[in-house]
Parts: sequence; C-alpha cells; structure tokens
Amino acid sequence: MKKCKRCLLSEAGENKSYTTVREYLDILDDSLKADDKTYKSRLDECKKCDFLISGMCLKCGCYVEIRAALKDKHCADYNNKIW
Repeated sequence: MKKCKRCLLSEAGENKSYTTVREYLDILDDSLKADDKTYKSRLDECKKCDFLISGMCLKCGCYVEIRAALKDKHCADYNNKIW
C-alpha cells in the first residue's frame, strides 16, 4: 500500500486501523481526553507536519489521532513542537 504523506488514518484509506483507533477513543474515559476544539486543532497541525505518514508520527511511532486526543500528551517533535 502506498504511504500517504501528511494524511490521517481516516484519509489514508487505513480503514481497519482507523476503526480500531475510533473504537479505542470511544471507550476512553472523557476525563483523559482533550476537548474537541483542541483535538481538531492538534490534528490540523499534525497534517502540516513532514513526520506524519498515513496517520502515524515518524518521531514517536504513535497514531496521531490517539495522541492528539489525550489531554496530557504533546507533540513528539521535540525540536519544533507544534502543539
């Protein structure tokens, strides 16, 4: 499968992985989640980053749709933190 530069899982055609991520986020306690505005803002910034490939951050190996949803997480690009 071709890797999609600067794409989230939902945009890269990674349907099985995206479904798994969504299911995880749906059962995650709300007290652990960033608010919707913060989540969207974080994902918008990730989509501009060269380290995002098919929904995965090449800096840390996470799925950005999970990392961005957790309120206590931050951008993994320690040199250029974007959020």
